[in-house]
Amino acid sequence: MKRVLVTGASGLVGRNVLQPLLARGFEVIAVARGEPQDPPVDRRVAWRQADLLDDSSRGELIAEVAPSHLLHLAWYAEPGLYWEASENLDWMRATVMLTSEFASAGGKRAVYAGTCAEYLWNSRPLEESSPLAPTTLYGIAKNATRQAVSDLAPTLGISIAWGRIFFVYGPGEDRRRLVASVARSLIAKERVATTKGDQVRDFMFVGDVGDAFAALTDSQVEGAVNVATGRGVAVSSVTSLIGEMSGRPDLIDAGALEQSQGDPDSIVADTTILTEEVGWTPSTALEEGIAATVEWWRTEQSTSIQVH
Repeated sequence: MKRVLVTGASGLVGRNVLQPLLARGFEVIAVARGEPQDPPVDRRVAWRQADLLDDSSRGELIAEVAPSHLLHLAWYAEPGLYWEASENLDWMRATVMLTSEFASAGGKRAVYAGTCAEYLWNSRPLEESSPLAPTTLYGIAKNATRQAVSDLAPTLGISIAWGRIFFVYGPGEDRRRLVASVARSLIAKERVATTKGDQVRDFMFVGDVGDAFAALTDSQVEGAVNVATGRGVAVSSVTSLIGEMSGRPDLIDAGALEQSQGDPDSIVADTTILTEEVGWTPSTALEEGIAATVEWWRTEQSTSIQVH
């Protein structure tokens, strides 16, 4: 039996990992703090409500579900706030406790969502063995959590993997994030001020991120694994694609904003472990992903106008 408990299942990545897990033969138990706003239409997914920061609620959930696998995606992720939020420390503690409780209930395989913010950012493709030097509380807490669960794993008798996510975009992402905010503005025929966009980033479509985590959960690969495409693209290319797909490239004021001081020139992953050991490669081209995202926001804004 492969029964996986997915935390943060109503979040951006969580919503996109459920179907891939089902396709791999997992019995999927999805947990969210509140009622999921838009749960997938699939009766095979069993939903639970629980506050993972509450010891009693978390313990009751693990005892009830007794999963063989854990895919832990839940974390504090409020845009603009999460980088230095004290909630990062709360989630660090809760994750370590969850890991111990999972193992005590007979769990065998746990996979966690890490971040590229754990690395020392430089212009070379970042390998899992690259230097770690997080500069934000978010990155520090994630890295410390990885170290803690890695140290615990042998004692607890569980196998663990740590998927470091790079730059995710796609339908349903927070409207304040780059791709969503540019798409929304252009669809509304509003001007958009951007930097020159020379920064190179590793953008990955959220559907691929979900599928990659399902593959990692279903594998025997342990340790850190970059969850990314392994291909860098200039931010200006991404915004230009959004302009093209929305039909309003004329509304983009490239270079109107100054690039943030200290913003790295390049953040791109080496994905050798993901492709060769996990055996997974992305299937969504950037053009396809941007087109799907722009269309989702077009429908979303059209529906919103009709409702109001």
